[in-house]
Amino acid sequence: MTDTELRVSKIQNGTVLDHLTAGEALHVLAMLGIDGSGGEAVSLGMNVPSDRLGRKDVVKVEGRELSDSEVEVLSLIAPDATVNIVRDYEVVAKRRVERPDEVSGVLTCPNGECITNAGEPAEPTFEVLDDGLRCEYCGDILRDDVTAHLADAPQSP
Repeated sequence: MTDTELRVSKIQNGTVLDHLTAGEALHVLAMLGIDGSGGEAVSLGMNVPSDRLGRKDVVKVEGRELSDSEVEVLSLIAPDATVNIVRDYEVVAKRRVERPDEVSGVLTCPNGECITNAGEPAEPTFEVLDDGLRCEYCGDILRDDVTAHLADAPQSP
């Protein structure tokens, strides 16, 4: 290690999210519902050098392993991400995220007139496209700020 490198401690148990799109780490924390009030130890590296991506973000979360549905949503925000599961300071599982063909129940439709926003028992379902997400009910395409449409995301006033 040289004087210009920064070293972040290993975590004992939890998840390391590597190869996140540069600038997306805070969105990933929001997606995971981590705001500092839950007591999780979190290490964050933003815009760090990466041979593969040029720049990347890295998030380490102590004491938490991501669920499959969280990994699916992560793939929409950071399609090049790698999820590392750590136990007793060792990486026991490592996988790259894969974008699903469809996601259900994790996003809200941006169209206020969509049936999924009308109090009907219709679960928001989106087809995953190369350039966005298409609502299966109304056809609206969500291209920007996916994290603002997370089903459990706090709504701004």
